[in-house]
Amino acid sequence: MTVRDATLHKRIRADISDRILSGAWPPGHRVPAEHELMAQYGCSRMTVNKALAPLAENGLIVRRRRAGSFVSRPRIHSAVLDIPDIAAEVTGRGETYGYELLARTERRASAADCAALGLDEAARVLALRCLHRAGGAPFALEERLINLGAAPEAAEVDFARTAPGGWLLAHIPWTEAEHRISAANVAPAMARTLRIAPTAACLVLERRTWRGADRITHVRLTFPGEAYDLVARFAPSAGEPG
Repeated sequence: MTVRDATLHKRIRADISDRILSGAWPPGHRVPAEHELMAQYGCSRMTVNKALAPLAENGLIVRRRRAGSFVSRPRIHSAVLDIPDIAAEVTGRGETYGYELLARTERRASAADCAALGLDEAARVLALRCLHRAGGAPFALEERLINLGAAPEAAEVDFARTAPGGWLLAHIPWTEAEHRISAANVAPAMARTLRIAPTAACLVLERRTWRGADRITHVRLTFPGEAYDLVARFAPSAGEPG
């Protein structure tokens, strides 16, 4: 490989990464084929492969034999929980899914908003409160903050028609996620929304996502205890005791 090629593969990788992380290429977008990149940058197939390989290793693209490369559709995985899209979760149980936007506010981030999103300074945020239903009954209350600095297009979306989780997954790529799982009793007003007794136990799932250094969203999902359970199957690592 020439000195020029050694520099060029980094440029190609950076160009593709920038398009993905900026949202210009959304999840599922087809990356130009190898021969197209070779023509565009005037380089060898080896240089293109050297540019694409780290993107695949980092999970930004998926390379499919004979089909080409595509921007990844990220899924959240943790050692204890895999959280699917709520609509898919409900319909997968054979129940009718329902969704209602309860509140929508665009505002300058408060101190609490900054703490939840992990922002260092106040920014513009979109605060959403939504109710998900399964078979007509409350399934989950969603309280979400979206950092409009990282996802400005969210301000134009009609979230009365579209659930924010599904929209974010389809349109805003992310590179890292954090989960927090807890049990809680909820305030009387939330208990009424979920149609449960104030003393009933609830499962609370909190998630934050990042795109590089940008904080994208913080969501708190509250499930009535009987509506959701955690199931995980494990295999011991080599050398672990039984």
